[in-house]
Amino acid sequence: MANEDIERLRMVAEQIEARGIKNQAVLQSIKKVPRHLFVPACYRYSAYRDQPLPSSCGQTISQPYIVALMTELLSPMKWHKVLEVGTGTGYQTAILAELVKEIYTLEIYAELQKTAITNLEPFGYANIHFILGNGYNGYCQAAPYDLIMVTAAPPFIPETLIDQLSIGGRMVIPVGSGRQELYLITKETNGSILKNAILPVVFVSMQERKSKS
Repeated sequence: MANEDIERLRMVAEQIEARGIKNQAVLQSIKKVPRHLFVPACYRYSAYRDQPLPSSCGQTISQPYIVALMTELLSPMKWHKVLEVGTGTGYQTAILAELVKEIYTLEIYAELQKTAITNLEPFGYANIHFILGNGYNGYCQAAPYDLIMVTAAPPFIPETLIDQLSIGGRMVIPVGSGRQELYLITKETNGSILKNAILPVVFVSMQERKSKS
């Protein structure tokens, strides 16, 4: 077993399972996806530490526990269609690709999208659709979505994203400017919206304008 594989299994056991993540499908996907291949080469020595890491365009790769927590909160199933807002380097995308039927992943920075496509290509996922665009707008062409995963923090919950959530659907999103809170949003069968605050978090801010890069 390669050293990276040993480190990844230790990461899951000590940083994720030990902190209460129980969804076995989520745990298996994190055990399978090699996080170090989604981290810039200069930071790969830290790939399996419990910390966020820098990527390009002033963005970050979330710490492993937060990736696991957000994924577990969505309760992903094999028949689900997902909108991911913030492709980043593609790590969270890969975790979701192992768990759901279809992913539409939205990124505002062309440079980051190219990085994610390059990172994900060796895995041969056939269920990922890449979209370059503004996260506040979501992607109405493929709506509604069973699940929405947002990996950058807007100052408020965008109504457009709520509109694109299916009845019975769930969205996990960090919200706030300054102090941020992670929310689980559920659209009930009667159309009402439940908002459950989970824990304080720190994410990069959601960008409003399309990048020219």
